[in-house]
Amino acid sequence: MSDDQQVYRQQGFGGRLGLQGQPALLLVDFVNGFADPQRFGGGNIAEAIEATVPVLAEARRRGWPVVHTRIVFADDDADANVFTLKVPSLLALKEADPASAIVQRLAPVDGEWVLRKTVPSAFFGTGLAAWLTHRGVSTLVVAGCTTSGCVRASVVDAMSHGFRPVVLEDCVGDRALAPHRANLFDMAQKNADVMPWAALRRQLTT
Repeated sequence: MSDDQQVYRQQGFGGRLGLQGQPALLLVDFVNGFADPQRFGGGNIAEAIEATVPVLAEARRRGWPVVHTRIVFADDDADANVFTLKVPSLLALKEADPASAIVQRLAPVDGEWVLRKTVPSAFFGTGLAAWLTHRGVSTLVVAGCTTSGCVRASVVDAMSHGFRPVVLEDCVGDRALAPHRANLFDMAQKNADVMPWAALRRQLTT
């Protein structure tokens, strides 16, 4: 155990949430623009996308509710916000822009919700919490990008709404690995269970 882990353990952080009730799968911003290192991608995002392919297949096989998120701004920028003051290039993500489309490897099918958002969290200003509650969801399995941005914001809000987040560490990615690792550590201590897909799959079959 590292010195950092020891400090958190001594102060009571890092408890396990466990799986409870109906799971759902949230795929955060796995869109073409975030898969492209020349736009918003890089780091380990491409590997996270590939690792998520079997997760999505298993969620569909089990009949889990599935949500995909996209960042989409109005064509006239009427919904520009403080987020776009910090990252003006995000305003290029429009409804018809291929960069805002879900990557083909994880393309949604009928019955899966494609949730459009203009801020990091999938919950803020959207109907996601009500949608999940209506479907009896207790545990929210999370994949997506970026780990330090929209994934982290969505996980914190999921916990705040009373869902149990499970972050699949091999299915989330970031354009830089240092913030990726730091945010996985911090979410594991405060907000979510963090594990690889293989570990979750074993829990689902026991």
